[in-house]
Amino acid sequence: MKLIILRGDNSKSLTFDYSKYKHRLIFILLFFIILFTGAYSAWFLYISDKHQFEENKFISWKTHLAEHEQEFSKIKIKINNELSAISNKVAELQSRVIRLDALGEKIAINSKLDNGEFDFSQRPPLGGPTFDVNDVVSVSKNEINLYNLLNELSYQIQKSEQQLDILDQQLLTKTNSVSSFVAGKPVLSGWLSSKFGHRIDPFTGNPAWHKGIDFAGKFGDKIVAVASGVVTFSGKKTGYGNLIEINHGNGYVTRYAHNQSHLVLSGDIVEKGQIIAEMGSTGRSTGPHVHFEVLRNNKPMNPERYIFRSGL
Repeated sequence: MKLIILRGDNSKSLTFDYSKYKHRLIFILLFFIILFTGAYSAWFLYISDKHQFEENKFISWKTHLAEHEQEFSKIKIKINNELSAISNKVAELQSRVIRLDALGEKIAINSKLDNGEFDFSQRPPLGGPTFDVNDVVSVSKNEINLYNLLNELSYQIQKSEQQLDILDQQLLTKTNSVSSFVAGKPVLSGWLSSKFGHRIDPFTGNPAWHKGIDFAGKFGDKIVAVASGVVTFSGKKTGYGNLIEINHGNGYVTRYAHNQSHLVLSGDIVEKGQIIAEMGSTGRSTGPHVHFEVLRNNKPMNPERYIFRSGL
């Protein structure tokens, strides 16, 4: 095989004969030079592209990491602000609980209910297993302190609520006992015109038994309940005329008769001292008055025992 190289300046052409040893070496050397140059160029391009890829990847990761660090900083600031706000709120709640305890203790003492179970100054008994803070990797020291603070506050509130609930029940019982205690007159004005027991019947002139007492007054004078209770009757009844009957519990019932008009109905709940009727002269009556009866376990009692009571 021959390789002829023509020159453009009319010079002699160059001829390489592959069959000649010298020329063969030149061919082989030229081949390896071309092969090495191509391989080096390909390797250089590969290395350059790989370096550029790694550099671009590094820049991307660096940018991504910076964005995450910035976001994390914002979240950390937000969490710290929220923890600070929660801590301030907890401190405020603690001060309110202290005032609540002071109020409960004052009520218990003033109501004479302080028998040891209403000691609001004592901390509530606490308990439970401990844990190592180092074992809780995800919980910071501030979060642990806040958790303990909230736990303690929760126990304090729970104790105060329980004690105040018991105190409220006892006060309610005491208040109900006072308000349902039959005592006082059934009129705001008027005078005692007929007593309980034996008397002369104003219609027949014969001896008769009077089951209540009478308070005389003017038409329209106010009639009041002598104790709190439930109206069990409000209407007309033979002999009584317009009658109101109130059940006060504990076996006590009071009756108010001969009324001109009623201000309460059956089923109504009335309070002690509430105006329930206006004085009249209905039924078996000789003039405006209220016939007042007190029954205990359906047995008529002398109302004079109760009208001069002032309370428990």
